[in-house]
Amino acid sequence: MKTIIELNINDEVFEMVIEPRTTLLEVLREHLAFTGTKEACGTGECGACTVLIEGKPKLACLTLAAECANTRITTIEGLVHDGQLTPVQQAFLEKGAVQCGFCTPAMVLTATALLEENPNPTEYDIKKALEGNLCRCTGYNKIMEAIREAAKSGESARNRK
Repeated sequence: MKTIIELNINDEVFEMVIEPRTTLLEVLREHLAFTGTKEACGTGECGACTVLIEGKPKLACLTLAAECANTRITTIEGLVHDGQLTPVQQAFLEKGAVQCGFCTPAMVLTATALLEENPNPTEYDIKKALEGNLCRCTGYNKIMEAIREAAKSGESARNRK
């Protein structure tokens, strides 16, 4: 039996009819064309499908879409405002942390959530936040550099206020 749900994705409300077993990943990619959320392992091991639900990183492949009604979902497409990259996105570009780009959206969203919760993370904090996100290209050094840079740039922005 299908059900009607409303999802708030990137500050836009979408109403749709879905099967109860439909994952958030399926809705994002197949129904709404938010293809920045990647499908990889399908078992919650790689982190490529990470989105933010109420500001927290969650795996879209393991999350039923129906469970997300009345929540705020952010995909990589929802981070850019008025054509401006966020400090995390800018740092990933500047530090060369994008490589093939497949894991990048999830890494950026995970880093965004980390810096929102902890604007001055330690090396351990960054590693702990990223532990569920796999990258086959980098070895994580450039990703770590980018997150440290984004934290510094966020700090300088806070000091100007």
